[in-house]
Amino acid sequence: MPKQFLRRDSARHSKLGHLRKKLKKWKRPTGRDNKMREKRRGYPKVVSIGYSRDKSLRGTIDGKKTIVVMNIKDLDKVKDELVIIGAVGNKKKIEILKKAKEMKIKIRNVNEKKFLKKATKKKIAETKKGETKKEEKKETKSTEIKPKEKEKKEW
Repeated sequence: MPKQFLRRDSARHSKLGHLRKKLKKWKRPTGRDNKMREKRRGYPKVVSIGYSRDKSLRGTIDGKKTIVVMNIKDLDKVKDELVIIGAVGNKKKIEILKKAKEMKIKIRNVNEKKFLKKATKKKIAETKKGETKKEEKKETKSTEIKPKEKEKKEW
């Protein structure tokens, strides 16, 4: 049975859950001199991340080991583990996803299809913008050069 985290002074007041199971709700202790908030010895425990978690299951999901991948070389080392992509940029993430798709490896924290679809749309949009900017620059250069040449000839 998991540890029951009790609200401060819950044994003292009925409205905080004393003998009333429905009202036993956790609220973080606040207050300047609150001993529970200060995590003093002899006072009830305060809820915190990872409290009482089974240490043998850390780094595993459903009994399978998870590996954080930061580049393609890390992906080559993967055999039968679950893969999580670490904090990498979009360019590298796209490369990792494509390689994982080839190797038929499932990645936990990214939806491959959605991400690759979105990335290709962005890439297409950027290339179109780049082409239009190049065309505009060429047009402006050609129009700028012609009037200057005419002015020189007139003198």
